[in-house]
Amino acid sequence: MRHMLRGLSLAVTILASPPLAAGEAADCAGGTVPPPPELAAWTAPAQGGLPAAVTVADAPAVMIGTAVELALRPSGTVDFPVTPGRDGKPESHAGLLTLDIARAGTYRVALGSAAWVDIVRDGASIASVAHGHGPACTGIRKIVDFPLAAGRHVLMIAASPVDRVTALVVPGP
Repeated sequence: MRHMLRGLSLAVTILASPPLAAGEAADCAGGTVPPPPELAAWTAPAQGGLPAAVTVADAPAVMIGTAVELALRPSGTVDFPVTPGRDGKPESHAGLLTLDIARAGTYRVALGSAAWVDIVRDGASIASVAHGHGPACTGIRKIVDFPLAAGRHVLMIAASPVDRVTALVVPGP
């Protein structure tokens, strides 16, 4: 069931497999470079195409500190627990994952595509505390920090122009 509650949207760091964005290619003529140590897992995502779910009940857990390649679903098939902060085009992709947070703190999510990400807990979106671009030439498009309490959270990916992305969530600063 879709809730009509529109929470604060959160851009999250999702790592994508598509080519570098326009404008980044000229800057990265020498190829990609490794990310900083705290994002090192980005370079070795678990393979196999973990399928993101269409319902929270079926959402797989993403391990903190482990990059995973995600297979997203057509946006219209996903039953979001909260209305996403950005509507996707009819041909966009989406999916749901869970995060189990052992210790409260700031967590960083990295995105390599133009996907939109929200983090939800107890039926409400969580506001981000910082956001910016990923390190140049790493393939990380943006990074968003969220203050997360201990417990289970839902990571919602919406409005993705691609159907495969790599996701990484790490403890933040």
